[in-house]
Amino acid sequence: MYIRTGIYFSQSLPASLRQSARRKIPAKFIQWLPKVRFSSGLRVATDADAAPPPSAALERRKEAIRSAKPFSHFLTDKFERRHDYLRISITERCNLRCLYCMPEEGVQLSPPDHLLTTPEIVYLSNLFVSQGVTKIRLTGGEPTVRRDIVPLMQQLGLLRRKGLREICLTTNGISLRHKLGPMLEAGLTGVNLSLDTLDEFQYQVMTRRKGFGAVMKSIEQILELNKAGAGVKLKVNCVVMRGMNDHEITSFVEMTKEKDLEVRFIEYMPFGGNKWNRGKMVSYKEMLDRIRTVYPGIHEVGGHKNDTSRTFQIPGFMGKVGFITSMTDDFCATCNRLRITSDGNLKVCLHGNAEVSLRDIIRRGNDGKPLDEASFSRIAETERQRLSSKVGELKSPIATGWLPQELELLEVIGASVKNKKEKHASLDELEKMDNRPMILIGG
Repeated sequence: MYIRTGIYFSQSLPASLRQSARRKIPAKFIQWLPKVRFSSGLRVATDADAAPPPSAALERRKEAIRSAKPFSHFLTDKFERRHDYLRISITERCNLRCLYCMPEEGVQLSPPDHLLTTPEIVYLSNLFVSQGVTKIRLTGGEPTVRRDIVPLMQQLGLLRRKGLREICLTTNGISLRHKLGPMLEAGLTGVNLSLDTLDEFQYQVMTRRKGFGAVMKSIEQILELNKAGAGVKLKVNCVVMRGMNDHEITSFVEMTKEKDLEVRFIEYMPFGGNKWNRGKMVSYKEMLDRIRTVYPGIHEVGGHKNDTSRTFQIPGFMGKVGFITSMTDDFCATCNRLRITSDGNLKVCLHGNAEVSLRDIIRRGNDGKPLDEASFSRIAETERQRLSSKVGELKSPIATGWLPQELELLEVIGASVKNKKEKHASLDELEKMDNRPMILIGG
């Protein structure tokens, strides 16, 4: 038996290497790995899973091409951008108070019954996956503070059979290590971890909270699990602010020397309540110039066409360096992202303030009240019975059987996507725009 993730860990490795890898990883982490079913294809395999003959593999590929469905027109905008990446904010709460994310006094939280329930999140995820979404990222607030995040991820993991390929998480890492194992088992494939300084005192200044040590432990835990074949893509996100942490840029780059991760520097962006000041923004070109003075060999490497970052690497370094250049060199032309806020609004652009409520539509059959699983089952069954004779007349795609509501949702989603602008507003306009605080968007 061995665990297959593209890297064989067990019988495919020499005994000395297997023992060495296991010695470096606490036993409580190892126990999770054989159970994983969805993370990067991680699963227990046997000799029966050996690669098929080339002819059989070729036939399967041809069949996949023949049976491929056209991408949903509901998720395709008028600029032919296909939106197959959905970010879902699952809480407005956070255990930090980062300077660039929210006011020091916090934000006015929505009443609990205004927020999406787990069944509602799973329902919407199912709908989007039925239309071609292959990647879902859970954000916040801080998603790990949501008590039922693991059961939620377990239900999202079941969507792999319907076409979902990636389940990712954006987190500050404070509590991650306590839930990482069950998350891996549920299907976690990627973690974007926010860390804006490598100095413990400065960390308290920028986040207004303690927790630096916990974050570093979460990073190390992911790296150790990856050595065992967990296959979690780890990216460390750093928002660079002049006079705050810009002097640490090369220190962050040094992290990539012996660690298999990507450090991504993010240009400081204006959002509600973060006391935006253009003078605090450090452009990616300035950051890159600073890095080149120390590492002149740094060079750009190719990436995915929908990447939000420009990726670089230094010869001999294990990891990579990326730059998210929203303010000085936008990547709107290849944007494939949609967002659902904690209170159920669809937001087609991070830097736009246009939103439409999906929550209100799905709750209409429940007098506007939050839906649990029993409520969904009851309403869905009522609709199926009432419309059973008309199913053959419906021409639009159906996701789960709640027919009229799903069609309405798809029409609303499609209209919003079609209204998405070619690119977000200019920096001058963004400075004056009334937009939510980042924490209420799901950044």
